[in-house]
Amino acid sequence: MKKAFLQLHIAIFLAGFTAVLGRLILLNEGLLVWYRIFITVWVLGGIMLWRKELKKETFKNMMRMAAVGGVIAFHWVTFYGSVKYGNISVALVCLSASGFFSALLEPLILKRSIIIIELLLGLVAIAGIYIIFDFHPQFKIGIIYGILAALGSALFPIFNKQLLKQFSPRTLTFYELSGGLLILSCLLPFYLSKTSPTYFLPTWPDFGWLCILAVLCTVVCFDLQLKALQKISAFTCNLMYNLEPLYGIILAFIFFNEGAVFHTEFYVGLAFILSVIVFQMYRVSQKNISYTAN
Repeated sequence: MKKAFLQLHIAIFLAGFTAVLGRLILLNEGLLVWYRIFITVWVLGGIMLWRKELKKETFKNMMRMAAVGGVIAFHWVTFYGSVKYGNISVALVCLSASGFFSALLEPLILKRSIIIIELLLGLVAIAGIYIIFDFHPQFKIGIIYGILAALGSALFPIFNKQLLKQFSPRTLTFYELSGGLLILSCLLPFYLSKTSPTYFLPTWPDFGWLCILAVLCTVVCFDLQLKALQKISAFTCNLMYNLEPLYGIILAFIFFNEGAVFHTEFYVGLAFILSVIVFQMYRVSQKNISYTAN
């Protein structure tokens, strides 16, 4: 069990480290994501072929998974856009808005009742983001990208929920990212024409960071999660993943001294958001305890 928790913590740390890598890689956010997915698909596909896990799926199933891959690509492009046009801390703080989008969109898409308390908690997180935005207008574009990233982050698990019942996580990841790569390849020329990147091929430092991002922070991180889930419940795993933004912000403060650019209002807004996370963790844990006791 201790080994499983260590594996999970390493996976969460690696997930938080992706924002730092997004700052270190100087490529345009669209190109960054394209190269990340390209490397990941080839590495993951090679591993699955070697282990004889790669299975052919029907065209209909591949299209379903590819559509979700498009959502992943959208989320990553907007997330790294938030990192580049704002900073790491802004990007990670804005992801907290995904709770609001989940509370609003999941009932609409899955046709169930809206849970008012979840919607209210989401609005408190939005208020925290507004406080940060209102007092730090220089992060305007980064925050807009961050809110869009939160929308993508909320949509992904909603659409992925049914697919996980039908396909293994590794198969699902491979086909989703392959579809995401295809969709992004079609849309990238239009995006690049609007954002005007300074260069298109990664430099050697970029390539090194991209390999770490694709192999260590995507493929290895994914495998660590799978291994941890063999011993740890999905509930515990999801609860612990609330540490990801905290790890990322701490790394941003250490490596890039981002704390120096913020004033009191940033920490007030962050306190709003952290209070929502803590309350939601407590609420879900109590609900889980009640459920398992019956």
